[in-house]
Amino acid sequence: MDNKREFTVALAGNPNVGKSTVFNALTGLNQHTGNWAGKTVSCAEGNIEYDGISIVLADIPGAYSLKAASAEEEAARQFILSGKADCAVVVCDAVCLERNLYLALQIIAEIPRTIVCVNLIDEAEKKGYKIDSDKLSACLGVPVVFTSARNNIGLDELRHTLKEVLLSEDFSENSGEYRVSSSDTVEEISRKASEIAEKTVSCIKSEPNSTDRRFDRIFLRKSTGIPVMLLLFGILMWITAIGANYPSELLSGLLFSLGDKMSQGLYSVNAPQWVESLLIQGIYKVLAWVVSVMLPPMAIFFPLFTLLEDFGYLPRIAFNLDRCFKCSGACGKQAITMAMGLGCNACGVTGCSVIDSPREKLIAILTNCFTVCNGRFPTIIAIITMFFVTAEGVGGTLMSGAALLGVLIFGVIMTLFVSYLLSKTILRGTPSSYTLELPPYRKPQVGKVLVRSLLDRTVFVLGRACTAAIPCGLIIWLGANIHIDGNSLLTIISDFLDPFGQLLGLDGVIVLAFLLGFPANEIVVPIILMVYLSQGSLVEMGDTAALRELLRENGWTMGTAVSMIIMTVCHFPCATTCLTIKKETGSLKWTAASMILPTLMGIILCMAVNLVM
Repeated sequence: MDNKREFTVALAGNPNVGKSTVFNALTGLNQHTGNWAGKTVSCAEGNIEYDGISIVLADIPGAYSLKAASAEEEAARQFILSGKADCAVVVCDAVCLERNLYLALQIIAEIPRTIVCVNLIDEAEKKGYKIDSDKLSACLGVPVVFTSARNNIGLDELRHTLKEVLLSEDFSENSGEYRVSSSDTVEEISRKASEIAEKTVSCIKSEPNSTDRRFDRIFLRKSTGIPVMLLLFGILMWITAIGANYPSELLSGLLFSLGDKMSQGLYSVNAPQWVESLLIQGIYKVLAWVVSVMLPPMAIFFPLFTLLEDFGYLPRIAFNLDRCFKCSGACGKQAITMAMGLGCNACGVTGCSVIDSPREKLIAILTNCFTVCNGRFPTIIAIITMFFVTAEGVGGTLMSGAALLGVLIFGVIMTLFVSYLLSKTILRGTPSSYTLELPPYRKPQVGKVLVRSLLDRTVFVLGRACTAAIPCGLIIWLGANIHIDGNSLLTIISDFLDPFGQLLGLDGVIVLAFLLGFPANEIVVPIILMVYLSQGSLVEMGDTAALRELLRENGWTMGTAVSMIIMTVCHFPCATTCLTIKKETGSLKWTAASMILPTLMGIILCMAVNLVM
């Protein structure tokens, strides 16, 4: 190795083996770990300084084989074959070692300086599995280290072994009993992996996976799988909606009081009144509104959702809904992206990377906005409370919950319907087959879940929303404060849009509010109130009865409420989601399609409802 002191090491492994957890533990970086195949698409790198050597550890995408069948496996294959790595660490799941050895044998054939890291050894022991490390090392011809990265077990031995392998001058070509050639067929490699596992793995329990099977009898059974799924997400959404109210009010009060102090500061330096109005009542107020309404629900929803992910439940959703999506010409993994979209459609779009087929991935991206996100819940709940469920107490709460669930199911139906239309027209094709791995159920790591859900999802989404909210605040302020012949620009534009709005069962003010609410769905209703009341900045009314009376005075009927809910579900994605779609597809054409498609569906449905009602 010419006394080289800086090395590059490839960290490889199947999905769901704890590879990213090993990466985090070795490097100290908070790389996202998810209990779902294909979570990482690009290589993440981290530095290790250990006993005088420097290592760049590359966490390559999870793959089942170097015979590339997906974008993740192609990326992993390219890195392994590139010659960049001085050494490889192949992370294997101790609970299902035979399946993992298939990839390990392939990598050993390409990179002789390889270490096999048998992870999750604690789970294997609980299930009664025993693995003979010496025999396994002899079969493979490489060092074997047992670890439990979640519990920081075996990592020091892994670092020490890694140094020894990197600095070894006489590390010969693979001399294992089951040496694999890069020309071996799939059947030959599978046979060798099976024989190695048979020689090295034993189990003292007759049913080592009995606990997982008991859970699966509930979560995967035809009679209980979907009802339990609806119940779980119903509880999740209820906790989010109820739990976000109080912190949202506190945050709103804090931010708006800060705005008042900023206004006083501007007046104290004799700033013109229009400057204060523009900066505080316009830009800052919209920004504060977006943050106070978006942050609390996301800070509650994403940790809860990530707990389900860490528990191993999300792939079961894909299993339960696979047939529905197959019938619509899409992929069952789209169910996962829909579930993520409940928190934020931008995160749902990002999650579409789990879908291997480019065609089906595009279908999932274009239809994700039909999933009702957190930002649209306040509007839908307010309309349900004012126009459909007026009862109070427990009965009213249950009826409101049932109505909200109905709206969510409507969004799912629209997703399946539009997916079917796309698969038969511009994205014509046959649903692809895919490997669906059902990982074992694991106790979630609550601390890490909180950190990564806040950093990976909440902060990411909020940052993009704030970027879009600032120019929107400026536009809203200009429209509300520039007058022509005594009327504000917003009033003039809403009057112009009114004939079109009437066709939809709405009015021009509502149509304008949806257009101006592009940065964040949370500000649609405040914009409506602002125009109705002829105010120069956003308006909120906490009294439901007063709000209902104001809306009725401005022509709202039951039909208006129905059309409003339809358009809330079926309209263009918010600015944050559009930016994410552009990034994921790299295409302005598909970004435009993602805006036109749901809006067109909403217009057609609203016109139909208006004709009937």
